[in-house]
Amino acid sequence: MSDQNPTSAWPTNLVSAICEHCDWRYLLPSDSLPAHQLARCPHCFQATLVTLDQPGENLPYPQPPELILPFTLSVDQLAANIQQFAGRIWFAPRDLTPQNLRERLQRVYLPMWLVDSEVQATWQAEVGFNYQVVSHQDRFDENRGGWVSQEITETRIRWEPRLGRLTRTYHNIAAPALEEHHQLQQKLGPANLEAAQAYQSESITNAFIRLPNRLQTDAWPDAIPPLQATAAEECRQASRADHLRQFRWKAEYSNLNWTLLLLPIYTTYYLDDNQNPQPILLHGQSGRLSGPRRASMKRAQQTALIIVSVATVVFVISLILGAVALVRPPVLAVAIIALVVALIIGLLAIAPIVIAWQFNRSNPSSF
Repeated sequence: MSDQNPTSAWPTNLVSAICEHCDWRYLLPSDSLPAHQLARCPHCFQATLVTLDQPGENLPYPQPPELILPFTLSVDQLAANIQQFAGRIWFAPRDLTPQNLRERLQRVYLPMWLVDSEVQATWQAEVGFNYQVVSHQDRFDENRGGWVSQEITETRIRWEPRLGRLTRTYHNIAAPALEEHHQLQQKLGPANLEAAQAYQSESITNAFIRLPNRLQTDAWPDAIPPLQATAAEECRQASRADHLRQFRWKAEYSNLNWTLLLLPIYTTYYLDDNQNPQPILLHGQSGRLSGPRRASMKRAQQTALIIVSVATVVFVISLILGAVALVRPPVLAVAIIALVVALIIGLLAIAPIVIAWQFNRSNPSSF
């Protein structure tokens, strides 16, 4: 960990800030927000961001990223996905509208470690080679009135043992830089790392940059499986085999070089019945959304009260008609009908509450 000011190593004018509610730490352009009291945290939306007195203190990685994934979602796709998210909720909170979600969008870059490593290893595995086997199968053909023979070609695999030595340098092996990485990936899906571009300082204009909360030493065990998978594929290709299984190696790693890859997401929020912000995440490439889709019990209850009020009015009318029926008996039939209608409307008053409860039950909060 370096005590160097993180803003000095990034080729742009940045300030570091922290959310004291969720403890997410960011870098962001100093001219995008006030210096001392910043905007709402784009992760939890529960508190405003504040600048750090000593920006270089307790920040795991001060160096700028090597690669960045750009925001590739079109404006039309972004609007359509937000409309789909907000437009299918029974008794949605009044604050949950596509317009509000769009107006509150924030661009955030999430970090992922990239590591280069020199590897010396001995390995062994079984490699498989495809080969064709031709056989014949007899079957009874009713149309021809007899047995016919059909030629069948099957692809089989011949397995052979292999072992060898490997000396290679691997570049940009990905490993999580956030403790929440797997949780976020489960919500939003993986990113297309092949679309990564060389980092340029103008790429982060008007964006929050989430800082890592995992040191390289913590992330290294997560880099070994993809490193081994890359080596196994190279050994398969070197053996000119079609398949490889039971790959094992004994490896030594040296000259580790770490840098960052930035992953794009959008964040936004809406206020629930208690005026608490409900965060929404949106993948900057695929447009996949993740967030709590909750019906408003307050709106459902208000609708139920309106229905009860209508039922009460109809019930009062039925009573008045019943009184009139004492002097005009033919009105009694109308009074009975009004009474039945009032009872039916009164029973329907429970429907909004049941619908909202059932919607929330089948759409549990994802945060």
